[in-house]
Amino acid sequence: MVAIGEAYELRRPAFIKSPNDKNIPAMIYTDGSRLPGPDAVDRRTPVLVSDIVDFTAEYRLHLLDGVVYTGSQYAAHGRLHLGPPSTDALAFGTDLIAGYGHTLPSAIVVDVGLLDGYWAVIEANAAWASGAYLADPDLVLDVVLRAASPTASVTARDRQFIRRPQLTAAI
Repeated sequence: MVAIGEAYELRRPAFIKSPNDKNIPAMIYTDGSRLPGPDAVDRRTPVLVSDIVDFTAEYRLHLLDGVVYTGSQYAAHGRLHLGPPSTDALAFGTDLIAGYGHTLPSAIVVDVGLLDGYWAVIEANAAWASGAYLADPDLVLDVVLRAASPTASVTARDRQFIRRPQLTAAI
């Protein structure tokens, strides 16, 4: 993660996105000059920058309470390709939860993919802001409802993931 002011200096193609919202479109930028300018975005705004890779297959996994609750394939070689999740994608998701589930909210969406024959995490997303593709809509809704539950019902385990709104001074 870098400040967008640093990303402006990139002179090569890169995949760039906002880590916490959709203010900066997630896409491949030919170089940093193609990003929204300093007139639109504070130069200190954090962005995620990664090299461009070609995933053989990409899957969206909806996780709930330490289980891969449902999922769907959504892409192959960077193009929309809908289908059921592969057994290997589900197994990778289960292994991921076993090793790192304690670092994730109890309800979250994680995109995973096959890259050069190896499984990798693409990104984690808020459940309430993630498409279902071909995943079971009832199970997706269970994950979304947990992720978007009222503050009073948030478990002690998930309190660490609550973002507090930043107050800004009135002008």
